[in-house]
Amino acid sequence: MVKLKLKNYIPQKASSIEELIKDCPQNQVILDNLIRAWAIINSPKYKKILCSISGGSDSDIMLDIVWRCDKDDKVDYVWFDTGLEYQATKDHLKYLEEKYNIKFIRKKAIKPIPTSCKKYGQPFISKNVSEYMSRLQKHGFKWENEKFDVLIQKYSKCKSALSWWCNENGDKSSFNILRNRYLKEFIIANPPQFKISNKCCTYAKKKISHDMIKENEYELNIFGVRKSEGGARSAAYKNCFDDTDGDYDNYRPIFWYKDQDKIDYENAYGITHSKCYTEYGLKRTGCVGCPFGRDFEFELNVVNNYEPKLHKAVCNIFKDSYEYTRQYKEFIENMKG
Repeated sequence: MVKLKLKNYIPQKASSIEELIKDCPQNQVILDNLIRAWAIINSPKYKKILCSISGGSDSDIMLDIVWRCDKDDKVDYVWFDTGLEYQATKDHLKYLEEKYNIKFIRKKAIKPIPTSCKKYGQPFISKNVSEYMSRLQKHGFKWENEKFDVLIQKYSKCKSALSWWCNENGDKSSFNILRNRYLKEFIIANPPQFKISNKCCTYAKKKISHDMIKENEYELNIFGVRKSEGGARSAAYKNCFDDTDGDYDNYRPIFWYKDQDKIDYENAYGITHSKCYTEYGLKRTGCVGCPFGRDFEFELNVVNNYEPKLHKAVCNIFKDSYEYTRQYKEFIENMKG
């Protein structure tokens, strides 16, 4: 039985914008954010709203904002169970359900991560890198150090991946292999001997979310992405809201939050995070041991100490990617001299 530790602070739903902002800290980002969230969530345009919860620290703040603003209970909350989740995260979800008197819709992966990795390939470094390497592998690419004009003649159906490989997307583009130091040199010297793919993300979260929104006719999709955290997810968006002119709009309530804004919000509204942060010492949650994590070695040590069964599982699922990443990091150090 999970013992839930509820803080003395009891959250209150607001019935008006004035009530919502009366306890707002002296922080303009938070104030502007709350006013915007109130307007969007309570807009008559939206009758059905879906909010995706992860159990992470950003998600905790987003949930608190959305719940406070949802005066008419229009929002459904969903958690995507990838099959590689910390028990601490699952415990935290139960705590959140009790704190806010809500019930999360729990959705399992269309294809479990072990199945996706075995069928399509393992993730390596990042979603972008994995996507482009996967495309190149599918076209039988030989990891050749040739110019784009030469390679496009041999691999005519692989233009975007070749543009990445040949750094054809502009000097500062995140869609060039140059973005990852010495990666091209490493791959040429050490061609991958295993399949690489980011499909595990697609079938564990992305496709399920899309299908759920479509099947249930949600009009607004809310999820937690911060611009300041970087990575492919934040780079994909220019602002906190997308009016898509399609079946549904997208809203990212904490898009403009920086780390200090998070701290100010947590202190003002009594936000408690999961044991992944408070006891394990992790800086991120999500799929356990994901090779996309910059500090996956640190996370593996944490998993081994706190949830050893998961450690054994991820070391089996991502074995090839872990080893390839270690080789790449060693290669970088050698190149530095």
